[in-house]
Amino acid sequence: MKRGFGSDNHSGISPEIMEAIASANVDHALAYGDDEYCKRTEQLFKQVFGPQAEVYFVFNGTGANVLNIDAMCRSHHAVVCADTAHINVDECGAPQRIVGCRLLTVNTPDGKLTPQLVKTQLHGFGFEHHSQPRAISITQPTELGTLYTLDEIRALADLAHQHNMFLHMDGARLANAAVALGCSFRQLTTGCGVDCLSFGGTKNGMLMGESAVILNPLLNVEMKYRRKQMAQLSSKMRFMAAQFEAYISTQVWRRNAEHSNRMAQLLFQALRDIPEAQVMYPVQANSVFVKLPNKVWNALLDDYFFYLWDEETDVVRWMCSFDTTEQDIQSLIAALRRRIQEYKAQ
Repeated sequence: MKRGFGSDNHSGISPEIMEAIASANVDHALAYGDDEYCKRTEQLFKQVFGPQAEVYFVFNGTGANVLNIDAMCRSHHAVVCADTAHINVDECGAPQRIVGCRLLTVNTPDGKLTPQLVKTQLHGFGFEHHSQPRAISITQPTELGTLYTLDEIRALADLAHQHNMFLHMDGARLANAAVALGCSFRQLTTGCGVDCLSFGGTKNGMLMGESAVILNPLLNVEMKYRRKQMAQLSSKMRFMAAQFEAYISTQVWRRNAEHSNRMAQLLFQALRDIPEAQVMYPVQANSVFVKLPNKVWNALLDDYFFYLWDEETDVVRWMCSFDTTEQDIQSLIAALRRRIQEYKAQ
């Protein structure tokens, strides 16, 4: 497949991660998380997120999100989320089918929930005919590439806790948010009152494997059984743990995220000189959303693969990865200019 801007899932694996997997591929190790790699990495997570943190390695981001939701909710509960949230748009109804709970979606202009927006869904408490609001779920960065500030996260956590609710953070791209905000993982999560976290690295140089991180001990109830029932328990879990250990301890997460964020800024700056390309949202992490003439983006697909984000408004999404190069950006811009000239000549 030609290098493109479709997703940071399309890129390969950082050399340090490959080396960590190879290093773990010796001798035998106990299965299902009882190995030395998992135990060592579990302690590393406590150092990073706080001594109360408990990590559960899973196969993918959907598994992490659903396991966290299952920790917070029962089938009569509801989760408040943005209408663009991954749990609402891109998980094929997994939370509803597996947990049985309801999603209360809120339309947002930038992918971000606010206390005011969440409050529109906080009613019917104690009324047996209504699903009971039990959790708020946010994505950091959001699906539109925007960032919550630390104060904004704290405000949502405070609101949740005032109503005996929990705050979940989908952090599939948490590294990109941390470097953009100049803070640590702990400051961004535990320090803001987040109760549970989906922490991933697949989009930032890891091979596979994500994690559900329980930050509030109240939620750490029989989690090992819940993970098993959700078919998220890996037998050779040492290879997941080894990746996370290398990802965190060697600062691969920081280097890769800084680079992909910088490539997105480079792309954004280049687009400012192209009137036909309208950037739709602030470029704060590693994604750029651009509105283009229909015929332009259709023709550009012959040059690069990317996703159409909104068919009605002709908004496309360009994702930068840890291995995106400046030459990639320059080539995309050159192809875009060429397609625009062809469009004007018609």
